[in-house]
Formats: sequence, C-alpha cells, structure tokens
Amino acid sequence: MTTTRRKLGPLDTLAIDALGPGAKPSLAVILCHGVNAPGDDLAGLGAEALEMEPQLARTTRFYFPAGLLDSAEFGMPGGRAWWEIDWGLLQQMMLSGDYSPMRRSHPRGLVEARQAVWAMLETVCAETGLAIPQVVLGGFSQGAMLCADLALRLPANPAALCLFSATLINEAEWQQLAHARQGLRVLQCHGRQDPLLPFSHAEVLRDLLKGAGAEVEFVPFAGQHGIGLEALQRFVALLKSIAAGKK
Repeated sequence: MTTTRRKLGPLDTLAIDALGPGAKPSLAVILCHGVNAPGDDLAGLGAEALEMEPQLARTTRFYFPAGLLDSAEFGMPGGRAWWEIDWGLLQQMMLSGDYSPMRRSHPRGLVEARQAVWAMLETVCAETGLAIPQVVLGGFSQGAMLCADLALRLPANPAALCLFSATLINEAEWQQLAHARQGLRVLQCHGRQDPLLPFSHAEVLRDLLKGAGAEVEFVPFAGQHGIGLEALQRFVALLKSIAAGKK
C-alpha cells in the first residue's frame, strides 16, 4: 500500500492506494474527517476497504484532506476542523431536544470549507483524468455535512455521497438544491443511540434527499456517534459496485 502526503488545492491531504508505481485510479474516494479530529482520522476506513475488497485495490485511490482550522485554537491540539462549532448552542439543543436551530443554521466558515474541498476535488480530477461522476464524496459528522453541502452544488452527480453520522444543516438551501441531484446515490449511516446528532434528525435528512429523487440507502446501527461495522460493510459494497460499473 502506498501513502503520500501533500497539498491538493489548498488542503494538506493524505492519499492511499495499492495501485502500484505510476498507475492512475479509475475511482477516487474523498473522505472528510469530523470536528477536532486529525486530518487522517478516516484513513483506517480506506485501508480496511482496500484490504477487504481486492477489486478496490486494483481501481481506487482514497484521499483524506485536513480541515482548514487548527483545533489547537479550541483546546484540541492535533485536531482539525472545517468550521468552528458553537458548543454552547449544541449543549442547549442536546438538553432541550430541539435541534431546529441546527437545521436552519448556515455555519460561519462553511462557504470557505466548501470552496477548499471543491478546489481539492478539481485538483484530483485534473491529476487523475477522472470526472466528477467517478469520484465518491463523503465523511464523518461535520465532514459529512460539508460533503453534502458540496455535492448538492456540483455541476454533476458524484459517483456517490457517503454520510456517516451526519445531520441536516442549511435546510432551506439544501431543500432547493437537492432537486438538481435526482438519481444521486447516497449511503447514509447513523447510530440509533447517537447522543450528539439524534437519529431522528438523520431520518429528516434522509427524507429530504429521498423526496428530491436521490437514491438513498439508509443504514441504522446499534451505536452512538461513530461508524459501525455494518456501515463499513455497506460502504465497501457500494464502492465495489461502483468500481464494477453496477448500480
């Protein structure tokens, strides 16, 4: 397995594959980490996928960009974030059970983060010769929400959108934009006991995407705010089907 670290667009990025020297992928997967996690926090997910499925090892390169913000500023050295979280508001929502402020929110820094990942995506496409429909976008928690916001604005559907423990933000814009993404393949996985981003609000996000014509595979699992084993298995199965050119 080959790993490289360099700047792609404006973002420091780890890339991993098992393609061999000089080979180019026929499928790229970009995964964005959650808040205050290291930039390569999801690299193990890519490594496991390459080990579990030989077809992916022959076709796929994974990219793990690091968020724009250094979380040391927020007391989390070694971590990165895509935008700053209002932890006081989040605690209020957790206590009250009313997450409507998050659904309506347009976080400060979201635009800059989206533009950065978009530029990184364009760099990946330029270097590999791949088009947007040959790229899977996804992430965990804050990174998943960022990739959803980007996927809804791209000029074409990505190969798939993978949302691990995501929730609905920027609802008015997402509702409007989603109708241009009919047929978008979405894998959405969420823990039923998630204390941070409630399962019920993941269902709201699912229904918004499905209602706009996206093809959503919704995978609940018995867990909290994380990525369960079934989510990993469905993720690998999705990538395998894309690499094989199947729906």
